[in-house]
Formats: sequence, C-alpha cells, structure tokens
Amino acid sequence: MNYKGFILHQSRCTSINGKGFDFWVGVDGAIYAAPLLTDPEYIHICLEGDFSREDGIPPVSGKKEQQFATGRLILELVERYQISPLIIEPHNNYCPGAFFPWNELVIYPSDGYH
Repeated sequence: MNYKGFILHQSRCTSINGKGFDFWVGVDGAIYAAPLLTDPEYIHICLEGDFSREDGIPPVSGKKEQQFATGRLILELVERYQISPLIIEPHNNYCPGAFFPWNELVIYPSDGYH
C-alpha cells in the first residue's frame, strides 16, 4: 500500500473507543499493533494519555519513553512502507490535544531515531 503519512491520536479522543488506530503507544513505551491496518491512506498511531490538559496523563516521567517509542515506531514504518517521515498530522483540532509535545517527537531518518 502507498501510505501518505501518519495521523496521531490521544487515547482520550472520543472517536477512538478502542478502535480507529493501527498502533497504540503506552506511557511506558510499550507498542501494541492492531491485526490489520485500517486506513488506505494513513497509518494511525494512538498515544496513551490526555494531551488536552497541561496536567493530563502521561506523567512527566512517562513522556520520554513514550516519545522515544513513537519515534522508533514511525521510523520502522517509514522504512517498511516507504512513507515520508515528514507527514505526521494531528487527528483533528482537539486530538492529540493542545499540550501534545510535538517538539519532543524528534525523527531523523538519516541518523536513526533520537
């Protein structure tokens, strides 16, 4: 399949309801894959947490593991499906949330991740 890029979600998104994503990244960095990729254009990655609030989960201690795992996952999928790592979009204006740490999601395909 020719995917255009990635869509990021937060687990508090009301449209998720246990489905609608292809990969789940836990606060601890654990990654869970759905049995099938569901969208023919984008790969959907859901991060555990509530990024719509500054004091929402994940706690500060879990952010590094989660961001590292997300970056690693994206780079693996970039290589597998030949996707541009530059196309990473939010699900919508409210998801993954105003406090999602976009600047901490560092991806360098030529040098590897983080």
